[in-house]
Amino acid sequence: MKYVDDFRRGDVAWALAQSIHAEIQPGRRYRLMEFCGGHTHAIARYGLTSLLPDSIELIHGPGCPVCVLPIGRIDSAIALVKEHAVTLCTYGDVLRVPASGGVSLFHARAEGADVRMVYSVTDALELARREPEREVAFFGLGFETTTPPTAVALLAARDEGLRNFSVYCNHVLTPPAMNHLLQDGVDLLDGFIGPSHVSTVIGAAPYRAVAARYRKPIVIAGFEPIDVLQAVYMLVRQINEGRAEVQNQFTRAVTEQGNLRAQDYMAQTLQRRDSFEWRGLGSVPSSALAIRPEFADWDAERRYDMHTSAVADSAACACGDILRGLKKPSDCKVFGTACTPTTPIGACMVSSEGACAAYHQYGRFLRKMPSKPVTAMETA
Repeated sequence: MKYVDDFRRGDVAWALAQSIHAEIQPGRRYRLMEFCGGHTHAIARYGLTSLLPDSIELIHGPGCPVCVLPIGRIDSAIALVKEHAVTLCTYGDVLRVPASGGVSLFHARAEGADVRMVYSVTDALELARREPEREVAFFGLGFETTTPPTAVALLAARDEGLRNFSVYCNHVLTPPAMNHLLQDGVDLLDGFIGPSHVSTVIGAAPYRAVAARYRKPIVIAGFEPIDVLQAVYMLVRQINEGRAEVQNQFTRAVTEQGNLRAQDYMAQTLQRRDSFEWRGLGSVPSSALAIRPEFADWDAERRYDMHTSAVADSAACACGDILRGLKKPSDCKVFGTACTPTTPIGACMVSSEGACAAYHQYGRFLRKMPSKPVTAMETA
């Protein structure tokens, strides 16, 4: 199959669903976590749980870098724009995440702070080039998918001597988070649907140590419905056969070693932090990146002496438990009532890839398998 429509064909989905049903062992449960929010949205959007046996439980994981960003890091960004003459550029979802007291970067902008939404770090870099008298800071965040552009921007700023540009680095890493989830709840999960976009950068190799250590299979999958169903089929077969391998369903973009050039850019500019706080997961060792000392002139944390304090999440919000896969969005007492996309209480509702946003947008679909195959999958 070559085109997007091919990965949304109802007849293929039906055939895969039948194959999954045929593989199910009586009396056995299969608890599979999709790590990435892109998978959560595909599952909800296309109603994939309605095609699966009741014995398969799809558990939503950390999924989204906006969702796992702790409140203290957003507080630090708000303090930066309020206390310094800095123009802060970042992605749109970040602006809406409630921090301490429900205040967000949008609130800071309404109070006069210069906070701007950009589509990429390149937009922030261009602003710094156009206006050399303006101090421009980029709120960089994301898994390994969005890290290489930040690294390239740091290299460009150094090579051009662009002293009015800096990065507030909040990039996090996927395999250490998987390791942490299994360390805390190895008996709660039977396997992972691995993220595809992350894996185009890092490759399949970094997951092998996690799979071997905890004896849990990982299947890297694309974000189309056929991709997800095929990954579920591959995981069920591995579990039935007692295997714990890393398999690559997304062969059209992911290789064993990943994008070596992108990895080189990251290695030149960034290094691992000893630990980093994740919302819901707590402090996770070696799970995030900081800017190397050689690039200190472009490190916002060093330049502006930024400090971060641990801040507890809202007691009404179950976002932390949802990110760990302990609860579904519908289990949260404020889901769909006090907490909606227009009035979010937690980050899982703010982010376009958050599990709560997916449940709210697409609803909860029936788990029972349809009585006859569909000819095409609806694109909601």
